[in-house]
Amino acid sequence: MHLAAPALLALSASLSLVSALPAQQQLTFAQPVSLSSILPSLQLPACHLRQLEQHIARFPETRRVRLEDNAEPLEITEGEKALLVLQGKRFIDVTEEESLLLLQEKQTFPSKLTYTSKALDFLFQDIDLKEMKTFLTAFSSFRTRYYRSETGKQSQQFLLKTLKDIAKTNPKLPITITEFPHPWGQNSIIVRFEPEATVAGNKTSDEIVILGAHQDSTNLLPFLAAPGADDDGSGTTTLVSAFTALVKHSFIPSRNPVEFIFASAEEGGLLGSQAVAQSYAKEGKKVRSMLQMDMTSVVKEGTKPTIGLIRDFVDPEWTEHVALIIDEYSEIGYTDTECGYACSDHASWTKIGAPSAFTIESTFADSSKAIHSSSDTISQPGFSFEHMAQFTRISIAMAVEMGGGEGLKKLRA
Repeated sequence: MHLAAPALLALSASLSLVSALPAQQQLTFAQPVSLSSILPSLQLPACHLRQLEQHIARFPETRRVRLEDNAEPLEITEGEKALLVLQGKRFIDVTEEESLLLLQEKQTFPSKLTYTSKALDFLFQDIDLKEMKTFLTAFSSFRTRYYRSETGKQSQQFLLKTLKDIAKTNPKLPITITEFPHPWGQNSIIVRFEPEATVAGNKTSDEIVILGAHQDSTNLLPFLAAPGADDDGSGTTTLVSAFTALVKHSFIPSRNPVEFIFASAEEGGLLGSQAVAQSYAKEGKKVRSMLQMDMTSVVKEGTKPTIGLIRDFVDPEWTEHVALIIDEYSEIGYTDTECGYACSDHASWTKIGAPSAFTIESTFADSSKAIHSSSDTISQPGFSFEHMAQFTRISIAMAVEMGGGEGLKKLRA
């Protein structure tokens, strides 16, 4: 999740390390960026200012980032992205962007669901809160999952091993787990359920159903600790939990392949998801739908638990179908909300013409203010594995509804 400027200002007041940007102060980025004018204006402790200068010097390669939809890209260095994050500016790194669109017909979605919450209850019963906590405690224990850090690579390998270990519990399932390589070293991970062509009376399609989360984390200052329990350890845990339940019950899609994509470098400007999405477009892979899980765990004190359903920069028709799924399969319902430009990885799929949608832990205004800080842990106020489990229900239901569940033995019984 990219932190917007208003949220950043609220966050800065609660963090001992940041007095960086007073409410009336916003950095101005010219073309090119003038570090000599920007760095002295940051009200950072001297040690952090030196570390920031060292970080910027460490990554001098030129990048092109877009700060608004259809705006001209800004030319900065990889290291200077830290200044954008520090002042809460959302951006997409478009350095390798190509004008690619999926060559497929516009997707339509049914007005009614195929299954019911009662029919899938046997899957929901295997959402294990203790296992979720065990995984996320370990995943958020890496000092940072910043995509250019050594611990960022280590956390990706930990996630990869976790997913492979889950798959090994049911080795006969047609599941592939692959790394999508990136030059920065923290690879994206793609988990794919192949469809079953032998179920009587069913026709399979090559159109992919995608569920996504981003595995990386960042602090406002990228060299500081970033446990990222909510952003987006929670979305990652949501999908790991859904994957576990589906594997346990021998899920084989009866219509469409289902992929869980754990994207790298979302905090670097949606880099990992862009690379994967553009690769799919270039290879002619068709996408039936894409749903992003980014921040699924925090319920603000004094508010009613709800699933935030993002309505801007998404596919309206697909989002309406997601609303149907939430109404049927969650126990808390949804609330419409908006999050703005470059909010999360679904934007990479929207860019290539794939129908994408995005669910979040609450309304955007009520979402966690601890993200991009060392306080983004499972101990923060309002952190709830029970709330996360509602998103796991949606993820399981999405895989079955969109991929087809005719092969599930208990569902057929």
